[in-house]
Amino acid sequence: MPFLSVLVIALMVFALVDIIRRDDSQVRYMPKFVWLLLVILLPFIGAALWFALGREYPQGGLQIGRPARSRDTEPTRTAAPMVPTVPADTRTTEEQIADLDREIEEWRLRQEIEKRKRENGESSAGSAG
Repeated sequence: MPFLSVLVIALMVFALVDIIRRDDSQVRYMPKFVWLLLVILLPFIGAALWFALGREYPQGGLQIGRPARSRDTEPTRTAAPMVPTVPADTRTTEEQIADLDREIEEWRLRQEIEKRKRENGESSAGSAG
């Protein structure tokens, strides 16, 4: 159990230092002072909430470094430039819902046309016989 309390205290200290060093524009949802009080009064929950919600992360997310490899074992590669990926669908939710509504209506109309064709085919076949 002492290991767990040391871990919680270390997490709390790390969160407090991170909150203090952050610029006000990088703090979300509450002022820095409120975050400090939250982490001090509820160390584990406050620190977890800070790292999950209160802290603004860089656009690309967290950058985790890789261990250095020796150049003797790796073939030389040129680094490809990082190109931001464009989302496959850039429509808003409302536009997507409107498109789905149009597709449903088109499907319903096609079913109606098929039904009428069958009815007309049966009535003309019945009158011919």
